Amino acid sequence: MASILQVEPKAKRALDMLLIDRSNEFRELASAIGYSTKFDNWEEFILRFCLEFEDCFSMWSENQEDGDHNKIHKCMTIMSQIGHGKSSIEQMTKLQNMAYRIAKDYGVICQRL
Repeated sequence: MASILQVEPKAKRALDMLLIDRSNEFRELASAIGYSTKFDNWEEFILRFCLEFEDCFSMWSENQEDGDHNKIHKCMTIMSQIGHGKSSIEQMTKLQNMAYRIAKDYGVICQRL
């Protein structure tokens, strides 16, 4: 299966632009969720993680009572990944904010291209 970044040059360009300023945050998120930066396309994996987190946030903040069971399960899995090994809510919140900002900034860059 082809990566969206291979199929859509605009998406790849947006990720490359985002990595100029946010590469440390990508690495920190990868480390926090236990995803190795030695894998090919690890940045794309982290971007997808951030975009999925933003979807979850939208679902929660819009108080969708009829949420799809699979989506709810996916969101809980994401929260579990973020929370694994953390000793405080502040540590989790930092990672949540990081994932949310990366997703939002990626969207802004895509719109401008």
